[in-house]
Amino acid sequence: MALNTILDVRGLTKRIGNLLLMENLDFSLTEGSKVGIIAKNGMGKTTLLNILCDNEDYQAGEIVWRRDLRVGYLKQSPSYPAELTVMEACFQHGSHLTDIIMGYQKALDTPGNPDLDMWLEKMEQANAWDYEAKIKGVLSMLKINDFNQKIGHLSGGQIKRVALANILLTEPDLLVLDEPTNHLDLEMIEWLERYLCQTTMSLLMVTHDRYFLDRVCDDIIELADHTVYSYHGNYSYYLDKRHERLEQRNAELARLNNLYRKELEWMRRTPSARGHKARYREDAFFQLEEKAKQNFNEEKTRLEVKSSYIGNKIFEMNYVSKAFGNKIILKDFYYNFSRYEKMGIVGNNGTGKTTFLKLLLGRIAPDSGKISVGQTVRFGYYSQEGMAFNNQMKVIDAVREIAEYVDLGKGRKLSASQFLQYFLFSPEKQYNYIYKLSGGELRRLYLCTVLMQSPNFLILDEPTNDLDIVTLQVLEEYLQQFEGCVIIVSHDRYFMDKVVDHVLVFKGNGEVKDFPGNYTQYRESKVAEQDKVVSVKPSQTAEPPKTKVKTPGKQRMTFKEKQEFDILSQEISQLEDERNRIVSLLSGTTLAVDEINSLSKRLPIVEAQLDEKSNRWLELSELE
Repeated sequence: MALNTILDVRGLTKRIGNLLLMENLDFSLTEGSKVGIIAKNGMGKTTLLNILCDNEDYQAGEIVWRRDLRVGYLKQSPSYPAELTVMEACFQHGSHLTDIIMGYQKALDTPGNPDLDMWLEKMEQANAWDYEAKIKGVLSMLKINDFNQKIGHLSGGQIKRVALANILLTEPDLLVLDEPTNHLDLEMIEWLERYLCQTTMSLLMVTHDRYFLDRVCDDIIELADHTVYSYHGNYSYYLDKRHERLEQRNAELARLNNLYRKELEWMRRTPSARGHKARYREDAFFQLEEKAKQNFNEEKTRLEVKSSYIGNKIFEMNYVSKAFGNKIILKDFYYNFSRYEKMGIVGNNGTGKTTFLKLLLGRIAPDSGKISVGQTVRFGYYSQEGMAFNNQMKVIDAVREIAEYVDLGKGRKLSASQFLQYFLFSPEKQYNYIYKLSGGELRRLYLCTVLMQSPNFLILDEPTNDLDIVTLQVLEEYLQQFEGCVIIVSHDRYFMDKVVDHVLVFKGNGEVKDFPGNYTQYRESKVAEQDKVVSVKPSQTAEPPKTKVKTPGKQRMTFKEKQEFDILSQEISQLEDERNRIVSLLSGTTLAVDEINSLSKRLPIVEAQLDEKSNRWLELSELE
């Protein structure tokens, strides 16, 4: 193992029953590298991470870690005992520090306090007294503020953030992350993206988020054909080089097929014509035949499903209001959906995105207002909770329960089996039991069952979770051409940019804004708006306007207001400087956790004061 190599994988082979996932895999990780793993669903991405982290066995090969390397593993779906509080869960990761704290606590709780002096000394040496404050600081950064809340009461996204806090608190040398962006809202994804770009920790990650891959990773590993292909560059670089590799492979395959046809003609001659000295040529022919018949064609889902006719009247929400106690979701909300509209919905977790979808579908009733649905509207709903299959059924039977044939339009029909092949389910895979499918394959099957019902109004709640990039690309193409309405709730920024033509932004407390553009355009507009607000605020060096236009009816600024105006200008400038300094410090990676905790608490106070004083400054600036 080289000096800067932290992991060396040699000849790794893994089978599950008769299914070969990987064979003779060879790759290595170096210190400080940030590596993304890409593969189709069912090719063994999660299995590989589990093997590396000693959570799953393998048939052959060798895995060599650098001695004393500390590894933090964020599973795709982390879990904790439901009765634990958030704080208690943060002691579950089993680091050296938490072991000391747990040992100290056990000595305190045991009659006679055995070995208490030893644990006190260890607590002092490890500086463990401030650990609770560190936990709260990291959790606050991840927007988990109720530290005594039971794990059983948390959402999937909150549990993921608690698990992420656990990993970060261990300060590992290598972060192993399995779909870290799943169930995180867009704001948290962007925060994590910035954090991982700046950290000096090594990273090995599985994710379908293409913007995340492009901005964070400097190496890509692709699992394909039971082996591994390595690319030294980000996701964009990988796409270019992978295309070159496939073109070279196809050219080589064409050359082998030409040679195979010539050798086949020779083999078909009678044995006497071939001669007794051609045994070596026969052996070479069978080797050539094996290579030439390899199937390297790129499988693609082709979602050519016919949508039902949709009329001019689609959907209208007439001044709808909805609240749960003091939590307002919608307040006098009006919207009239147009034909072929493609809307994206964004907002932080808990702002009411899923509630909005359930209102549209009639699954919950509004507190006031009216929802009118056109007679021709036929919903297709893909939700996080809706994926319910009988695990003891076979894949083909689950689809046949919905329909034996699928209408593709223009007189074309497909059997259930043929339709499944469009979704990359081979005939062999179709007769597998559902419990054998990977998470991504289950999602693909669920999507199949939604689309085969020919909806004309698709409502997709987090459709990208667990889907591989190939399936995502084809789904994007399908939705772009879909002849109906589409509403998408997704934290996949790339997916949103490709599909939606405008964005509904849930800001919380019933405030909803309709933005005409995709997600990236919305973010750019938001940043520009913030910059504009900052630019109109005065600084100590700003020159006053040389001329003013007098507007009838405006009051003149009193002497006291003039004094207040001058003081506000100075205070705003000072607050802006403080805010910029805090943001700059938090963006770094050299702060101690208690410093991060202190700055994280100070930042919202500074921003609130800045907003208050800026609003007053703008009021006064309107006066002469």
